[in-house]
Amino acid sequence: MTDTKETEANNLAVGWLRISVGLLFVVFGQYKVFGSAFTLGGGFQSWINQFLGGGVYPFMRPVLQQFVLPHATPIAFLVAYGELAIGLSLVLGIWVRVASGFGLVYMLTLLLSSNFPGAQAPFWQYFGASLGHLVPALCFGCFLIGRPSATLSTAGLRGRKAGGWSR
Repeated sequence: MTDTKETEANNLAVGWLRISVGLLFVVFGQYKVFGSAFTLGGGFQSWINQFLGGGVYPFMRPVLQQFVLPHATPIAFLVAYGELAIGLSLVLGIWVRVASGFGLVYMLTLLLSSNFPGAQAPFWQYFGASLGHLVPALCFGCFLIGRPSATLSTAGLRGRKAGGWSR
């Protein structure tokens, strides 16, 4: 395989990964934005209380108790619209690096708020407990480093050199 074909294949794979991760965020964000159970019905607070009940890293406990819960409604709206915005950005290939930066911070925040396996856990369990947030965080890291909009993005439809929808 030539370098050009290999680069095109890598760009296509990253494009499909970007769109797939974006679709997941659209699904999770849309129900929060277009329904009220998460933002106004106590859904967000329920999740925070579950985190506090077990799985929060010790240094995050005061943050959740003293900052997040007292400001739960505005933060719930930030989470809802943030997830939807990240998802739409990734699916469309617009502002992917910006969205990936926010997505990375968001995933690391969730990881530290909900994936603590316990102080006595073996080292490997820290990774096992965090896979649900670590894998998307790694994807966002790759989108920050690579060329995530090189293919399968709206940039191509606008006539940019980014490669667009071509293979």
